[in-house]
Formats: sequence, C-alpha cells, structure tokens
Amino acid sequence: MKFSFSQYYTLRKSRHVLRGAHQLYKRHKKLLSATAAHEIYASLLALQEAIAEGDREKAHDAAKKVEALAKYHIKKTTWDHVRDLSFALIFALIIAVLVRQMWFEFYEIPTGSMRPTLKEKDRLVVSKTDFGINIPLTPDQFYFDPDLVQRSSIFIFTGENMDIRDVDTLYFYLFPGKKQYIKRLMGKPGDTLYFYGGEIYGFDAEGKDISKELQPAALDKIEHIPFIHIEGKVFASPSTIQGVFSPIVFYQMNEPMAKLSLNGSRVEGTLLQNKDAGDYANLWGIKNFATSRLLTKDQVKEFSEQNSPDLPEGDLYLELRHSPSLETAHMMRDEYQRLRPMMGISTTIIPLKEAHLRAIFDTMYTARFVVENGYAKRYGSNQRGSSLPALPNVPDGCYEFYYGKAYEVHWEGITSELPLTHPLYTFNKDRVQLFYNLGIEFDTHWSPRSKSQQLIPSRYAYFRRGDLYLMGAPIVKKEDPLLMAFVEKEKTKKVPFLDAGPPLNADGTLDMEFVRKYGLKIPPKSYLALGDNHAMSADSRDFGFVPECNLRGGPDFIFWPPGSRWGAPNQPPYPWINGPRCIVWIIAGLSIWGWVYFQRRRSRIPLKFDK
Repeated sequence: MKFSFSQYYTLRKSRHVLRGAHQLYKRHKKLLSATAAHEIYASLLALQEAIAEGDREKAHDAAKKVEALAKYHIKKTTWDHVRDLSFALIFALIIAVLVRQMWFEFYEIPTGSMRPTLKEKDRLVVSKTDFGINIPLTPDQFYFDPDLVQRSSIFIFTGENMDIRDVDTLYFYLFPGKKQYIKRLMGKPGDTLYFYGGEIYGFDAEGKDISKELQPAALDKIEHIPFIHIEGKVFASPSTIQGVFSPIVFYQMNEPMAKLSLNGSRVEGTLLQNKDAGDYANLWGIKNFATSRLLTKDQVKEFSEQNSPDLPEGDLYLELRHSPSLETAHMMRDEYQRLRPMMGISTTIIPLKEAHLRAIFDTMYTARFVVENGYAKRYGSNQRGSSLPALPNVPDGCYEFYYGKAYEVHWEGITSELPLTHPLYTFNKDRVQLFYNLGIEFDTHWSPRSKSQQLIPSRYAYFRRGDLYLMGAPIVKKEDPLLMAFVEKEKTKKVPFLDAGPPLNADGTLDMEFVRKYGLKIPPKSYLALGDNHAMSADSRDFGFVPECNLRGGPDFIFWPPGSRWGAPNQPPYPWINGPRCIVWIIAGLSIWGWVYFQRRRSRIPLKFDK
C-alpha cells in the first residue's frame, strides 16, 4: 500500500515519537531482555539518523517501527499513566496558583455591592501587580509600594484575619484559602476623613487636602454614607442586671465607639473614641445623614415616633431618623426583645406631593430582583412565602432599576433597557412606596410594622448645599416652598435635621481643625474600603479597615457582558508601568523562555543513548 506524501509523519511528529519512546526505554530498559533492549536501541538510533538526515519518508517508517516495538515491549503501565497525569496536574496547579496570586486573575462579581460600576455576573481581568508582589496563598507581599495605592480606585483584598463572615474557601477545590473582595479604596493610612452630602472631605498624614481625590467628577453619582446602621453593630452584655442587658457597646468601622450603661435608674453614655466630639452624632458627620422610609398618613400615626396632630397633608410622608445621641438614651426592647439602653434617635416627617414622588421614581435604583408569579425577590435569594412583596401584572423575569431606568437582565448578566410601556414603569404612590422601602431587600419584614422596628430600609437622606438628597439625587430643592417651610420648623426643635454645610472655611478651603476634631482617622497600615452601592455593601463600615498586607491588586478590564461598561472600570487608572509589574513580567518572561529552551534542548538531535 502506497502513501501520499501528506500521510507521512512530519519530522516534528517523528521527533516527538523518538523523544517519548526514548523516555520509556530509559525507564524500563532494566526490565527488558537483552534481545528486546538491543532491538529497541537499534530502532531508536535508526529513527534518530533519519530525522538528522531530514528524510521524512525514512523517518516515518522508522517511527512506525519504534511505536510498534514500544507498544509491545515498553508500553506505559497504569502506574506510568498515573504518575505522568499527577505530575502534569500538580505542575499545572502550581503554575495556576502562581499566576492567579502574583500576576493576573479572571474574576466574576458575585454580588451587587459595587453597583453600578460592577454588577452581578460581570467578568473582569484583575492585575495582581498594581501595588506590589504578593506571596502566594498568604496575606502578605514580597514587596509593597504604598505610593502606588490610589484613593477612589477599586482594589482587591483577601479576607484573611479580618472579621468577615463566611470567609473560607478552596482554591481549585484543593487549597484552603480566604475569599477575595472588591471595593473602592477611599482612605489611606493617616488620612482623616469627614462625611457630608454623600461626599468625603479630608486631609492626608502630611496635612494635604485630599478632598478632590475622594470625589473626582467621574464618580459624581457614587455617594458615600458613614454607617450601615445608625447604631452600628450592637454588642450587649451576656448577663442581665434585674432583667436589663447592660452595658451596651456600639461599634462603627468594627471599632468600639460608644457605650451605654444603666447606673441605678439612669442611663449613662460614654464616647470611647474621638471623645472631644461631644456626642455620637458628631462623629465623622453621622449627624448629616438620616435613614429614611416612605409612610402613608395612617402609618405615620401608628408607626412613627413623630406623630404631630398638625401633620400637613401629603401623598406620602418621608420619615427621617437622625442624630443618634447618648445624652437622650433610654430603655427599650430591641429586635431580640432584650430590654437594654438605646440611643436617642430623633424623627422628622416631611409630607411629599406627587411631584416629589415622581422625582423619586425618576431616580429610582434597586437591587437586582426576580419576579415570579406576581411576587418579587432579591436576585440570588432563596426566599419564599408571605414575606415576598407583590408586583402584580409584571411579567416573570429578572430586572433592575438604575437612576429611574428599568432593565431586564438576560443570560449571564446581559441587560436591555425596557420600553416605557413596560408594567414596571406603572406610576402610583403604592408602587413608589414599595420600590423605595423594599427595593433593596425585597422582603416585607422591612415594611413599616412598629414604632420600635429595627429593620429599616437601606435608604438614606442627606443635605447637599441646601438640597435634600434621596438615592443620590436632589429630590427636594432648597427653593421648594415645602423644604423652606420644613427648615423653618426644624429650627424650632431641640434636635433638628438641617444642612450643616460642608467642612469648609469661608474662603472655600478645608477646615482642617474641624475635620481633625470630628473626622475618622485611618490607622497605620490600614485602608478604608467602601462599596459603590452603600445600601447593599458589607464593607469597612461593617468589617473594619483592611490591613495593608491583605491588598492583592486591582481590576484592569471588564470583558463581560458587552455593552457601555465594557472596558476599563470607572476609576482613576493605575499606571501600566510600575516596579512590581515590571519585575513580575520579567520573571514570567524568563520562566517562559527557560521552559522553551529546556524543551528544545530535550528534543535536540542527537539524543544520548545508553545500551
């Protein structure tokens, strides 16, 4: 039977056969008979000679003979296959770990804590060389340059040795490790920061005003809130005194900030940090922010602490809870039915008209949610039953709102904007109240239920230069007669909710003394991490500051899904060329060159044979 030239082994293929058979021959020759060993040895020499001569036809014939002899005399055993496979897997795992820990990694966004910059199912390329050279599988670096860390940029860090729940994971289902997290870096060691108007003001360790770095124009829609819960984390004494849990310690940024104790029949409060601030609400600008929800008039009467008999008429009422105070602390039962000291929290009611409700609806944002059979639940939730809010006449599907625009979410996170005729855009006060109060949690446990209710919607209100902001937008303008009347009425109260203004001097410069007295100071070798979606983000406000050794890198590129966000994420860009990146790229290049050189050397003709 004759072969066409194209059916012969290439010289490269013949060389591959030679190298493979040679390895097997060296491994098994001691087990071969003298005759078999000599025959294989002669065949390998003949094949090598044909390859060296460049005779493709002759090399093909010799390679076929070598393959037949190898299959008969030195065929791979089960142990050979297991050993070769194990070596290949171990080698591949080592390379993969080194690449992912020290060079780059593909990352999938699991939650909505960084919306709208990064959304669930987004895929991005993360560089591990933005700040230093990481030590694999440990929260530390061979080399780290703090000057490469940029405020307002996004960064990746490991949860190792941090107070984060459910932090354990397995890399490649084999190596125990800690989950990695992605947030926006808003404070470096030594920075002192103050929150006002959804923005952050402050100065660095050298006293330089860094306010512009903290609120660049490209991030004007990202708002920053100094707390998740107005009381923060609450830690109660495990034992009671005459049925009362005391003392109570309040944590913000995972640091103990204040304590309430029962002294006889009197509740006493103490600041544990920033003691010159005077009261809890003054810390970091907490007094500039309020938690909020929308209530009907009947709900105001039944569930609000501020139930005035002269309540003006409104379509709905905006309830603001603000100014937590140690001085007005009192006894009350919490959500766990513990009788304990609680901070005094002031309540303010603002009646809203249809125009304000439309402004809220036109700037609405929500978590991603799924509608099934007329009921909505938060995306990724397994919740079922009566706690799901009803969304009648809305087709089944996955949706989200951002700045008043509704989107349908398709396969793997691809979104499309819905037409204005879609039922989600149905406007009425019930729909506005539902989306505002439950649009983050999608759980009716956050609906108005009692005066002492602790589950308050993750919606925040604040003033910015006279305007009242909700969901990052000026919903009630300062020239609005409603807001003007509200401000005049608040001025008569002992604890008003008014615009205190940014921490600036009359000439527009940062009031350093004010920020130094009331601001949040970042500890040494620690960083402040905040999620872009403060309403859905467990960030430094919950788990505290991120240790410097935990920083791993930053995102470079969003490659999925296609759309307007494809490309570099919204952040001040990290420099493409820096010391750590150059070092890692040089090491990677030398490693690849060394591997290629080794492989070529292994297959170089002539091979060394031993009889």
